[in-house]
Amino acid sequence: MEGSRKEKTMVELAGVISFNIWKLTREMYTNMEKEGFHFGEDEQVIDMFIEIIAFMIQVGDRTVYGKLTEEQRSEFVTAMALQLTDMLDTNKRELLGEGDYRGGIIEKLNSRFSEYAECPYSDEGPSYEFKRLLGHSISNVMADTDNKWVVEQIMDIELPKTLKNLQRLFKDVLGLRKKASS
Repeated sequence: MEGSRKEKTMVELAGVISFNIWKLTREMYTNMEKEGFHFGEDEQVIDMFIEIIAFMIQVGDRTVYGKLTEEQRSEFVTAMALQLTDMLDTNKRELLGEGDYRGGIIEKLNSRFSEYAECPYSDEGPSYEFKRLLGHSISNVMADTDNKWVVEQIMDIELPKTLKNLQRLFKDVLGLRKKASS
């Protein structure tokens, strides 16, 4: 079949990655719930998802930096952010009822993106500061609950496995392994 060999667009690749980022985000939430972390209302869960997704989009942006053209990178990261915003918006409407949530989600993502931009990132991945920002952001979301070990859970338990899966996902879907070794 000729059509299946057609090279995928950045938007299509972003779709594959966005779907998997959603799965990884749900997995982090489920793991934390199994470990006894308590989440208050549905809005708190969605806010946690927003924090994790902002982190993962930034990891993706840093992973592809210098490996894609600036035009490809911009198209890819924008598509990924918009697709994940749509997922968050849909879930927020399903859980909280109809409303105009999209603007608030985009505002929160943009706010976090500017904070992550200040954090170092190397070939090994996000720096301690980068990871700690996620831990503190989730801790702030969960401030109304009795979860004093959130930062440690995120940094020491959730992120090592999630980052390994996330970085493999970016490299495999975008073909960065082949490009790096050529």
